[in-house]
Amino acid sequence: MLKFLIVVILIAIAVYLTTRVIQRRGIMPPAPRAPRTPPRPFGPDDDPDFLRDLDRRRKHPEDPDA
Repeated sequence: MLKFLIVVILIAIAVYLTTRVIQRRGIMPPAPRAPRTPPRPFGPDDDPDFLRDLDRRRKHPEDPDA
């Protein structure tokens, strides 16, 4: 039983070292990362343009473009 465990450990070490060498040499590309997107407002109360427009409407209710 001890011989079996030693063989399994040696195989695991060999696989680990082989994988590390392949990754460092660039033969196998690294795992792709998800592209980061800039954070966006989640609701209208987080959007500065929306809040600015509300403020303009409150100050000038008769002007539809302001």
